[in-house]
Amino acid sequence: MRFGILDQMAQPKQSSAEEVAAETIKVAQYVEQLGYHSYWFAEHHGTKGLVSSSPEIMMAAIASNTKQLSVGSGGILLPQYSAYKVASQLLQLQALFPDRIEAGVGRSPGGSERIRALLADGKPNQQEEYPDKLAALARYLNREGSVRAAPRTKESPKLFSLGLGENSAELAAKLGIGYVYGHFINPYRGEAALQTYQETFTTGYLNNPLARSAIFIVCGESDDHAEELAISQDAWLLQVEKGLDSRVPSVVEVKARSWNEKDRQRIQNNRKRMIIGGPSKVKEELQVLSERYQCDDWLILTNIYDNHEKCMSYQRIIEMFP
Repeated sequence: MRFGILDQMAQPKQSSAEEVAAETIKVAQYVEQLGYHSYWFAEHHGTKGLVSSSPEIMMAAIASNTKQLSVGSGGILLPQYSAYKVASQLLQLQALFPDRIEAGVGRSPGGSERIRALLADGKPNQQEEYPDKLAALARYLNREGSVRAAPRTKESPKLFSLGLGENSAELAAKLGIGYVYGHFINPYRGEAALQTYQETFTTGYLNNPLARSAIFIVCGESDDHAEELAISQDAWLLQVEKGLDSRVPSVVEVKARSWNEKDRQRIQNNRKRMIIGGPSKVKEELQVLSERYQCDDWLILTNIYDNHEKCMSYQRIIEMFP
């Protein structure tokens, strides 16, 4: 089993953005010592509590403060940007940190239509152009075509497309690039998507298929301890879905709340996007899911309030798969 982190830099209440950024560097250094392979950053805009808005900058910060950890984006919002500019940024990172750059891109608008338009400098929605932009990005990164992006590095960064179903998997396979399935967003299409990717992969940017899946995991000392920790993530995710305060509430705050039946049902349904439990339960469920997906390469999200407990969760996970 191979593990990395996908960090949205979810901001706990009572913490500033500056404190979250500083803590993120410490977490990355810690998981590198534990044996994690990679540390990826999401791209979110227009939120109160998701600090990761510029994955390229966070990749540089983490790579500068670690020794071997691969750094990645999960993912850059390619439809809103120039493929040439994105390629130039990624190649600049590759020149600074050879063999450590994992470029993940996706077709999300990045927020509301107003946010999307601001990111794209007022240009019309270009989500339908994602396949063409992705193909162009692959060419630029692979030093192909009459116009080449700079700097012209010896090797290209690894390139991944993020997706939630068979269509996105088939696109990544057709281009011969890596694929990351977002189980933490849609837990229902992973088996079909990853099977499609493996079966239709054509040698291109990569010689062999490179598949990963991203999932929420909270691993406590026991099942009960994990449940205690996870209620802050449950409440946070519910708030995000409702468009409310996207900072992570404390366990004490969550326990003081009363949930209506609709909220309780929504929280329960969201648990399908997660694995919550003590080491034995997490190991068993992750092995079952890995077998279903035929994927043993995972990016983990853990958006709980307590940063120390988050690190302990990461430690418990990797210690189960030495």
